[in-house]
Amino acid sequence: MNILSIQSHVAFGHAGNAAAVFPMQRLGVEVWPVHTVQFSNHTGYGAWKGRVFDGPAIEEIVEGIADRGVLGTCAGVLSGYMGSSDIGNAVLGAAHRVRIANPKALWCCDPVIGDVGRGIFVRPGIPEFLRDVAVPQADIVTPNHFELEFLTGAPARSAADLRRALAALHAMGPRIVLATSVLAEDTPADALDMIASTPEGAWRVRIPRLELNANGTGDMVAALFFVHVLRDGDVARALGRAAASVHGVLQATLDAGTREIRLIAAQDEFVHPSHDFAVEALA
Repeated sequence: MNILSIQSHVAFGHAGNAAAVFPMQRLGVEVWPVHTVQFSNHTGYGAWKGRVFDGPAIEEIVEGIADRGVLGTCAGVLSGYMGSSDIGNAVLGAAHRVRIANPKALWCCDPVIGDVGRGIFVRPGIPEFLRDVAVPQADIVTPNHFELEFLTGAPARSAADLRRALAALHAMGPRIVLATSVLAEDTPADALDMIASTPEGAWRVRIPRLELNANGTGDMVAALFFVHVLRDGDVARALGRAAASVHGVLQATLDAGTREIRLIAAQDEFVHPSHDFAVEALA
């Protein structure tokens, strides 16, 4: 399996492609990483070095890959943080080119906008671009709870409101939704929910809430979920496997007391997770 991954990248630590590429490779996937930024470290440190690339730079790399005649073998496109609208347009163009070459290919868009407690942290115009342009064209979207509410324009805390939000997101275009870090009214204080949804049904995994705030977690879970969906098309199974792997890596990170996720040290969690969580169908 080949996946084109267009995301930010850091030299030190794990965020963007530095959090997404290796888990996919560990699962046996051939990844073609295209970096939208090249930073020394993720911005959570408050200081970093490096530069942001523009849309034409992304298009040039994709053009070079296309010149190899391999886009028809690409099973999907994974995208994450978009630093500008011209990068967003380059991602859309790449997804379009891959779909022309392989009509079965899927685009998984992680609509990075913000988070609970931080609010919106991307540049002005990006949230609207994602909501109005990118998300409607994606096959799979992986918002966190804050992003789910932003994209659908309403709070989603009760079970009924969550169902309405998921239905609204499907109506925008994506067939598969993975909502992460969900804190609903019935979510225990010591837990987090992950919810996967299709027009045919929705499923929930409840995992222990760890006292950890690690950058790159969303990039990692989107990559894992995407690979498992592409492998066998079973959304509920993909949810369970992604949740188990992510929890295992985060538990190892907490145990080690490190700021960066233990992506390499805990790599066996991607193939043989040490935890198994029940996947419940939502009524």
